[in-house]
Amino acid sequence: MTQARKSFQRRRVLGIFAFHGSASVLSLLFLTPFLVAFLGSFRAGQEASSPPIPPWPTNGFSLDAYRALDTFGAGIWQHTINSLIVSLSTALITVVISLLAGYGFSRHRFPMKNVLFVLLMATLMIPFQSILTPLFIMLAKLKLNNSLFGLTLVYVTLQLPFSVFMMRNAFDAVPKEIEEAARVDGVRDLKLLTRVLLPLVMPGVATVAIFAFLNAWNEFLAALIFLSSNDEYTLPVLMTAVRVGRLGSINWGAVQAGVVVMIIPCVIVFLLLQRYYMRGLTAGAVK
Repeated sequence: MTQARKSFQRRRVLGIFAFHGSASVLSLLFLTPFLVAFLGSFRAGQEASSPPIPPWPTNGFSLDAYRALDTFGAGIWQHTINSLIVSLSTALITVVISLLAGYGFSRHRFPMKNVLFVLLMATLMIPFQSILTPLFIMLAKLKLNNSLFGLTLVYVTLQLPFSVFMMRNAFDAVPKEIEEAARVDGVRDLKLLTRVLLPLVMPGVATVAIFAFLNAWNEFLAALIFLSSNDEYTLPVLMTAVRVGRLGSINWGAVQAGVVVMIIPCVIVFLLLQRYYMRGLTAGAVK
């Protein structure tokens, strides 16, 4: 083996070690806040109510923080169910509507098609806070105030512009020859969309579903304004009450337990759909 080849292999090994070492350090930096919250949520008794320094339990692991969290509002389970209902409904409705709208904008011709699409995209420039009052009045007229269904409709409305944009791009990336071949074989309309095109645009569907779920799961302002019953509040509203505390005192253990509860569904959804999500974000980047 020549000296040049040995030098090349040495540089290659050092490069690999440097890459993986840097990646490990960055990963640790990103994971540290979650590890601190996770360990701090298992501190016992009075230790759970004290500031999280050090974050790990010193008197043994305990579920006291989770029991304390369950005493706020209507209980952690009720608020978790409310958040799951709203988030899953938002993701499902958003995916269905954006799938049909994206297919229409991509594959069909109709009057003022481009104008309508530009108007839809222009709504992304409108701050959500500026339309809170009209939305509140509309929901009141429809008798959907203090309703999880009404809150879901608001979230779907806010998600649709981005979702339709994503789905139109996903359908544009599918060669039209595939659709034409399916039509020659006798496949029509809804069957063409669900059996032929849907598997090809799954990365876009997964991206839309993840964004819709995460935005609905973490959204606070609309839930606080459009819901007035304690039993209907979602987790972000509950966590505000936990963070503010009672009579100025903060139960840090309950706060960190709430953080852990809020993180778990987000991690599960992302892990289930991450393969399609990564493909969806890079779709169209390479011809």
